[in-house]
Amino acid sequence: MNSPEFRGLPPTQVVPILADRGEYIGSESTIYRVLRQEAQVAHWQRSRPPTPRKKPRHEADGPNQLWSWDITYLHSAVRGNYYYLYLMLDVWSRKIVGWEVHSAQSAEHAAALVEEATKGLEAVGLVLHADNGGPMKGATMLSTLQRLGVIPSFSRPQVSDDNPFSEAAFRTLKYRPGYPVNPFASLEEARAWIASFVAWYNEDHRHSGIAFLTPAQRHAGQGPEILARRRAVYEEAKTANPNRWACSTRAWKEPDRVFLNPNDQVDTLEQKGQANGPAVDPNPTASMSRRLALAGQPARDADRRSAAYV
Repeated sequence: MNSPEFRGLPPTQVVPILADRGEYIGSESTIYRVLRQEAQVAHWQRSRPPTPRKKPRHEADGPNQLWSWDITYLHSAVRGNYYYLYLMLDVWSRKIVGWEVHSAQSAEHAAALVEEATKGLEAVGLVLHADNGGPMKGATMLSTLQRLGVIPSFSRPQVSDDNPFSEAAFRTLKYRPGYPVNPFASLEEARAWIASFVAWYNEDHRHSGIAFLTPAQRHAGQGPEILARRRAVYEEAKTANPNRWACSTRAWKEPDRVFLNPNDQVDTLEQKGQANGPAVDPNPTASMSRRLALAGQPARDADRRSAAYV
């Protein structure tokens, strides 16, 4: 690789040239490994080398600590023209805390929205996460965030899943059965429909990520009381008809902390909690035996052994 003939070529070019000559000294990966060991691998093109960027990671254990926002297209009656939905939501509660529909994208519109959404709040220390679009990083928007004490956070360039909460909200919006089949006839019509969607989403929609509470209930701190009543209903049902319950009742537990881009499996499991499923059975072997007994079958040793791995 250091010979005058090959010193300007990468291994992906050298290997086939040698193969055409009937020579084989190693694969591309082998040559790269040797070059790395000799500290001879470097970015040699004229383009700027890629800059590694740290994944933006934030967590929240209450409302108004971490917000996410983005802009999505809404079709208008004129082909090629769009309306733009600006939407901000609280990551911990999933509540939509601010929205507006405009006919253009601009940092001025974004700044006005965040100013309105934070009105009456102590916004100092609030983290507002977004992608790298022009309205998100415009001078007007950034100066407004600085004045309000809001901490800006941005997705990594060319990474599509660093802002998952906003993307999930947009999917819910556009895949609702009531989403218009035809384009919006006017800006006023688009705003009216989005207003009805936000009211449904905040007040009526039971969100699977927060133990099927509505975002407004969780944002207002009503979750523990509501989930306690649900657990009581299940315990009462189990007491009334214990034969229907092979293990513990449903946990009905909301996640205490929510992570934006969790950095390991522990964070992910903690965020999911047991909000969407039944409680873990502390004694699976006994449960298997009980189910077999209810079905009129004896619990064989093999069944007990297999139950231990459930």
